[in-house]
Amino acid sequence: MTLRVLGVDPGLTRCGIGVVDVERNRRATMVAVGVVGTSPEETLDQRLLVIAAAIDEWLDRWEPQVLAVERVFSQLNVSTVMGVAQASGVVIAAAARRGIPVALHTPSEVKAAVTGSGSSNKEAVTKLVTKILRLDAPPRPADAADALALAITHAWRAGSGASVATTGPGSSSLTPAQRAWAEAEAKARRAR
Repeated sequence: MTLRVLGVDPGLTRCGIGVVDVERNRRATMVAVGVVGTSPEETLDQRLLVIAAAIDEWLDRWEPQVLAVERVFSQLNVSTVMGVAQASGVVIAAAARRGIPVALHTPSEVKAAVTGSGSSNKEAVTKLVTKILRLDAPPRPADAADALALAITHAWRAGSGASVATTGPGSSSLTPAQRAWAEAEAKARRAR
């Protein structure tokens, strides 16, 4: 069975969108990738409408089983956080109207899942996304690569919950990224 995930790296200026099909063995294949852009010169309502229309089109065209959206996290730049939150809300509402589940993942969760380290930079994420998806060239801009990374992260996490729990973080059957993910999950559970 293949899981189709639409990943969204939300933003008002650039909103990355990527669709990935992931098989049970974790083999991931890119279906589509793109970026929706809006101009800061436009009014907020018009910018959100552009994002909403694009998300509606992607959801209708690619029919994902789940959406993976980057979780808004605290930054010093309040206006950036507000824009990301507003774009996220539009995306989540579009999925909810269709009954499509939405999962939120932090940037460090995505980095750990894809590269094996929660502190990796954007270049490392793009490089590994390119390798995981067997692409000839890296997805550009970084927002597109991030959207694909979100989709991969969610599919791997959703499809690996039982096996990671039973094999444990030190299992040699896991890739380095999967091992790092399992270790991060175990650490988070202990911290609660």
